Amino acid sequence: MKKTYRRLTEREIGVLESQMCSASDWSRIEVVEDFSPEYIRYTRFSGDIRLGSFRKEFDLPGGMKKHSGLYYTTLHNVTVGDDCCIENVKNYIANYEIGHDSFIENVDIILTDGVSSFGNGVEVSVLNETGGREVMIHDGLSAHEAYIMALYRHRPGIADKMRAVVSRYVDNVSSATGHIGSHVTIVDAGYIKNVKIGDYCKIEGTSRLKNGSINSNRHAPVHIGVGVIGDDFIVCSGSSIEDRSTLSRCFIGQSCHIGHTYSASDSLFFSNCHGENGEACAIFAGPFTVTHHKSTLLIAGMFSFMNAGSGSNQSNHMYKLGPIHQGIMERGAKTASDSYILWPAKVGAFSLVMGRHVAHQDTSDLPFSYLIEKQDTSYIFPGVNLRSVGTIRDAQKWPKRDGRTDPVKSDCINFNLLSPYTIQKMMTGTRILKDLVAVSGEISDTYSYQSAKIKNSSLKKGLKLYDIAINKFMGNSLIKRLETVATGDIEAIRERLRPDTPVGVGQWVDMAGLIAPKSEIDALLDDIESGQLTDTRELNARFAAIHRNYYTYEWTWVYGKFKEYYGIDLERITLAQIIEVAGKWKESVVALDNMVYEDARKEFSLSAMTGFGADGDKSQQNLDFESVRGGDFESNPFVTAIVEHIKVKSALGDEFIARMKS
Repeated sequence: MKKTYRRLTEREIGVLESQMCSASDWSRIEVVEDFSPEYIRYTRFSGDIRLGSFRKEFDLPGGMKKHSGLYYTTLHNVTVGDDCCIENVKNYIANYEIGHDSFIENVDIILTDGVSSFGNGVEVSVLNETGGREVMIHDGLSAHEAYIMALYRHRPGIADKMRAVVSRYVDNVSSATGHIGSHVTIVDAGYIKNVKIGDYCKIEGTSRLKNGSINSNRHAPVHIGVGVIGDDFIVCSGSSIEDRSTLSRCFIGQSCHIGHTYSASDSLFFSNCHGENGEACAIFAGPFTVTHHKSTLLIAGMFSFMNAGSGSNQSNHMYKLGPIHQGIMERGAKTASDSYILWPAKVGAFSLVMGRHVAHQDTSDLPFSYLIEKQDTSYIFPGVNLRSVGTIRDAQKWPKRDGRTDPVKSDCINFNLLSPYTIQKMMTGTRILKDLVAVSGEISDTYSYQSAKIKNSSLKKGLKLYDIAINKFMGNSLIKRLETVATGDIEAIRERLRPDTPVGVGQWVDMAGLIAPKSEIDALLDDIESGQLTDTRELNARFAAIHRNYYTYEWTWVYGKFKEYYGIDLERITLAQIIEVAGKWKESVVALDNMVYEDARKEFSLSAMTGFGADGDKSQQNLDFESVRGGDFESNPFVTAIVEHIKVKSALGDEFIARMKS
């Protein structure tokens, strides 16, 4: 409800003057009807001022209480909402609207100077420090929109249209008056200029904030902590920036945490990223990019669902044309301690990088691999990460660690380990490995691929692992599709198997968390180029619609791939073929779970117990290990979950096969 204001009465002016208050022009001060001057002392006013009522007491830590009001402060062109407390402003607050129930104490200066867009429209030179892939950040930026702006430069019209879309939003939010929301706390802060601050935000001990937006709200408050410096930034709901971290030309997405002196410039961090101690420069950090270590530098790379080991490093130039090179680590890729990659390079999804790699490998068609350096040579171990207990644990923990509490979620995140995106790469990888054998012979000790080596034994294991994963995914999709079919009526089955939509065939892409058919993304890009999509909210709504229809599109893709992989036309599939595929699915699920089970067992080996049981014998070592790690191997929660998964999936397979035979 819009408030009504009145001018001060002569009596109120007299009371204020008696309480050491002054104004350049008392007639330019307006107040609410029930205003009382009792709690305004040692305050100077200039310009246009609007004041609410001051009735509330704030309960402060330690049991201290403080009444709302204005004390020892200077205000210029400021609107103050009801029940605010503003005290000890060293310089002044200028050109701001302040919501109700906010607490501002011991700050240097808060001002809006001229017309500001509050960080909206800042161009971030992501991936390439020298420019060419700039992303215009704004309040509603999603990872997928940024992906288009940064990577689809081969369609020049897209970049121009996207700039126009964002520019319209920037024009709408630009103002000569800043905004501090309701229930905001700003204490012991330094310099704050041209910053928009959302509801329930807490800024405590912050050093400098300049030209930015902090999009806090009641559902997902933002905290900005001690010594933080931020220039040209946007921080989204639910995030926290702490401990003398510095941001320059950065976008911080929802529920991110930046702390322990982390330094970032020209970088984008999307939902649930976590950065501590280290440094980032010109990176595109998709959802769940995590780096904890002081010695870790992430530069000029694209990441998502990534964990950077200590001492991880990349180089984006070779001392020739400057920092123009970039790299991509596809979703789920990890780096081990002290790893190094010389960009340009591309690392396949859910792969692990160990050692130093300088030959610009592209392993994107060999997902779930190890890329290991030995004596200055890079070796690829295809598919081996499929059997890693760490990979399965990661896939399970990411949904649980989604900290977004804002009802409006900017990024569409698909957590699936196996999807058309990764399975299409395994199918391509299978062809690559078979072609290597065909060219070099089955008895070769090693094979060369992408300036790396693949051992004969590793290649064979890779083919086996990819086959297991493909059978698991394809069979799972088939069984899921037929879960509502009661009996083995082949005509009813064939009807149920027909896709609900033609969308889904062909290549799939991972757009920083959103897994989608490329055809749908191309259609969206066409609409941007033609001028049909002109609003950032409409664009994000399209992404959300694609995300919602993922499983419908997934089945269309699987339907088309059945003939390619199994030689089975689903229009003419027989019960025997369905039962055969279900049998392969059951075998694959059990085989993969058993591999993960054995990998987990290594965590409970004698060598893993080294360092446990200080000053004791082996029995005490075992007891100490079990006490810390939570019991023996068989009772470990993750292990019991694997055993239970084997039982459940085996029973599901048996039930499905029996239903098809009925």
